[in-house]
Amino acid sequence: MTALVDWVAGLGQSGLKFVRGLGVFAVLLFKILVRSIAIWKRPRLIGAQIHFLGNHSLAIIVVAGLFVGLVLGLQGYYTLRRYGSEEALGLLVALALVRELGPVIAALLFAGRAGTSLTAEIGLMKAGEQLSALETMAVDPIARVLGPRFFGGLITVPLLATLFSAVGVIGGWLVGVVLIGVDPGAFWSQMSDGVDFWDDIVNGVIKSVVFGIAITQVALMQGYESKPTPEGVARATTLTVVIGSLAVLGLDFVLTALMFGEL
Repeated sequence: MTALVDWVAGLGQSGLKFVRGLGVFAVLLFKILVRSIAIWKRPRLIGAQIHFLGNHSLAIIVVAGLFVGLVLGLQGYYTLRRYGSEEALGLLVALALVRELGPVIAALLFAGRAGTSLTAEIGLMKAGEQLSALETMAVDPIARVLGPRFFGGLITVPLLATLFSAVGVIGGWLVGVVLIGVDPGAFWSQMSDGVDFWDDIVNGVIKSVVFGIAITQVALMQGYESKPTPEGVARATTLTVVIGSLAVLGLDFVLTALMFGEL
């Protein structure tokens, strides 16, 4: 009986911790949006963050996109060949990348590369009392430090997802057309006829924007709320990857159901 009570108590504490985390997430997001309106008067701050977050992630995005496209083209060809539909390989590769794999994998890679960097940077600034020093000088750290990073991540993720999908399509073309010998005209014509701009491309962009908001906000929250110790920063960095990745996968299901399903 005691074990059951302890289990229920632990479950309740976990639930309260989860609800508190959602509250902190929402409140901090609201503060960033409200206090960072003036940051658009200094776009160079946002541009610097886009360069820091995006440019340093280009290598992993391009390489991963290429190999995902290669594998997708190879697997798609052998699957379509069973039904005599090899000419639809371009459509399969494009839809898979634009709708799902591009936004999701780019967001996961962004969480692992740039998200952890954001958390560690903010956590170290807090541990070094740099955020407190800004407050002492009457500078709002949320507007000056968190704001540019939030909007930088929001803009960067859709750009990286678009690049990932484009490189992935090239990878599928290399396997299907150059290596296997699928008709190039059929590859591109099927793709152009079957991919709808609003239903496929725009929905994929919307997904990547939502993922960018979620990952960037999780990274900033974990850094801002971390304990000012090496152990606290390390734990916050780990939580950024775990929570950010789970948030992307969960949001992907919800958005897919809303966009393409009956939910």
